[in-house]
Amino acid sequence: MPIVTIRQAKTNLVRLIERASRGEEIIIARGLKPVVRLVPVAEVKKVRKPGSMKGKISIGPEFFEPLSEDELSHWE
Repeated sequence: MPIVTIRQAKTNLVRLIERASRGEEIIIARGLKPVVRLVPVAEVKKVRKPGSMKGKISIGPEFFEPLSEDELSHWE
């Protein structure tokens, strides 16, 4: 977790915001004393990749068979 001074933060604010938005936590200090933590407002979500679970899961043929009357009654 990097620590930057207020002066450095003012000079590099755009870069620090970009780093924080990617999930990095940045501490801003007044002199040697930490006073503020720069963090993203929302949690950074990873981009989903289609096909990333290929070969890791399988669906058996029983999945496609009709439900019994007893099982259907629980859905109503």
